[in-house]
Amino acid sequence: MKILYVDLEREWRGGQSQALLTLRGLREQGHEVELLAARESPLAQRTATNGIPVHSLRRLGLRGWGAMAIRKLVATGRFQLLHLNESHALTSAWLAGAHKHAPLLLSRRIGFPLQKNRISQARFRAVTRFVANSKDVAKSLTDSGIFAERISIVNEGVKIPTLPSAEERALARKRWGIGDADFLFGCVSVFVPEKGQLHVIEAMPEIRAIYPHAKLLLAGDGACRKDLESLTSRLGQQGAVLFPGFVTNVDEVYAALDAFVFPSEFEGLGTALQTAMAMALPSISTARGALGEVVDDQRTALVVEPQAREFAAAMLRIMNDGGLRTRLSQAGRDEIIQRFSVERMVANTIRVYDDVLNNWSAP
Repeated sequence: MKILYVDLEREWRGGQSQALLTLRGLREQGHEVELLAARESPLAQRTATNGIPVHSLRRLGLRGWGAMAIRKLVATGRFQLLHLNESHALTSAWLAGAHKHAPLLLSRRIGFPLQKNRISQARFRAVTRFVANSKDVAKSLTDSGIFAERISIVNEGVKIPTLPSAEERALARKRWGIGDADFLFGCVSVFVPEKGQLHVIEAMPEIRAIYPHAKLLLAGDGACRKDLESLTSRLGQQGAVLFPGFVTNVDEVYAALDAFVFPSEFEGLGTALQTAMAMALPSISTARGALGEVVDDQRTALVVEPQAREFAAAMLRIMNDGGLRTRLSQAGRDEIIQRFSVERMVANTIRVYDDVLNNWSAP
C-alpha cells in the first residue's frame, strides 16, 4: 500500500510517538509511507532520521498550507489512503477535498464527544474510518452519532524493550542523582491538569514521613509545570520531587525507577504506563478513561482513584512488599507483550487499511 500520514502538531506527545511507531512498522512490512508534518516538529525530525520521506510545512498559517500541501500530494495519485493523526490534519484534508480522491482515516485517542457545529460535522462526514485506540473512545464516537461500521479499534502499542542491565540502571540513577538507598517513583507525562501529577506530589509528605529516602521524578513539561513546582515548595518537598523537564532519552527515566505512578484523571490507553509495564516496573494507576482496558487491579497493577491519600497508601504498599513488586512486574510485562506490542498494533492497522480499501469507492 501507499499511505500518506498527516500530523500537523508541533509538540511531541503520545499521538506523535504512535505515529512514528506506525510509520516504522508499516515500512518494515513493505508498505510505502510518507509523512506530512510541521517543519522542525519532533515528529518530522525523528521520521526523517528513520529514512522515511517527510513533507514539511511552514509553522505559520499551518492549516492553509496544510490544505495546499495535501491537495498537491493527492493530485499526484501516489497515495491510496490518507491517515490523519490529529484534528488539524483532518481540517487540512477536508479543506483540500482529499476525501473525494482517497479514503481518510482519522486516529481518535480521546473520549470527548465530537463537536456538533456545522463545520465540525462536515469534517467528520469526510472521514471514511475512525480509528479509535480503545473501546472507551469507540463508545464516545457512537454516542456522538457515528455509526459503528465507520469505527475500528486499534489499541496503541509500545516497543517491548530489553530490560536494563545492572550497569545501565546504575548509570541512569546516577544521571538523576539517585542514591542506592533511595526508592524512586516516577511518571512520564505532559504537565496539564488532567494528568494529575499534583496527587502524587501531595502524597510525598506522608511517604517521606516513613521513608525519608523516597523520591519522585516527574519527567515532562507543559502548562502546569510552575504550579506543580510551587506545590512542591509549599509542601517542603523540593529535595524529593525532581523536575528534569522534557527528556529526549526517556529510557533513562524508566531504567532509573523502582516503581511507576500514573495519576491521570482522564486518559486514553496511556502509552507511558504501557511502556513502564513493559519495562517490568511495578505500577500504580487510575482506571480513568480507557486505562481500565490496560490494567487489572492487583494482577498487573494497583488501581486507585486520583487522590493523594489513595496514591500514598498504594505507594507505601509497593515499598513495603517486595513480593508484590515482583508479581506486578512480571504480570505487567506479560500483559503488554500479549496485548499491546507495536507488532500487534501495526498488524491491526494494516487489517483496517485493507478493509477500507476493499470497500471504498470515490464519491
